[in-house]
Amino acid sequence: MTLSAERDEEILKRLHDTVVNMDEVSVVAAANEALAEGMGAYRAIMHGLAAGMTTVGRLFEEEEYFVPEILLCAEALYAGLNVLRPHIRREDVGVSSKGNVIIGVVQGDVHDIGKNLVKIMFEVAGFTVYDLGRDVPLERFAEAQTETNAKLVALSTMMTTTMPGVKRAIEIIRKRDPHVKIMIGGAPISQYTVEEFGADGTAPNATSALGEAIRMIGTLRTLAVNA
Repeated sequence: MTLSAERDEEILKRLHDTVVNMDEVSVVAAANEALAEGMGAYRAIMHGLAAGMTTVGRLFEEEEYFVPEILLCAEALYAGLNVLRPHIRREDVGVSSKGNVIIGVVQGDVHDIGKNLVKIMFEVAGFTVYDLGRDVPLERFAEAQTETNAKLVALSTMMTTTMPGVKRAIEIIRKRDPHVKIMIGGAPISQYTVEEFGADGTAPNATSALGEAIRMIGTLRTLAVNA
């Protein structure tokens, strides 16, 4: 079955809007409709659900949405993903994984909502994710990177008290592999922090781990589409 351009756009807009509107029931219906009409699950996720979370991120930055709204939007996203993920075709994301990613919340911090959201979108985009969880001992990031030969390590924190630990974890990782890419995110992180700690990137003006996670979805959409 081939969708017309108009119908394709209509379904993608429904997926987008149901995430933005925090409507779990409607997002499930839209996801099932996308599958029934022959839309690829990967396209529905990246251009529908993930696009909706990108809009949510903008609303969050503009202070129209706050943490409670973002959590409800994330629940809608998960509901749609539960329908669509089993139908993703390997050829849509590449025959093999796009690479290994290590992700975790640094020692001393247990805030993992943003980390979890980033993790699931990494997986959807075709990466193999090794989730270390929360309150992760600093040395563990480097150990896991060596064990998996991951090309990207993502560290998350929401607490200023754990910032020295972030810096130390980066130092340990760099000592083992100077070429691995390191991303840090969360409320205390800024571009200055990235440069000061020797990381490779973060989202600009990040105000929370949730905001970082949503902005990361936009980055992953670009990577996935252009890969």
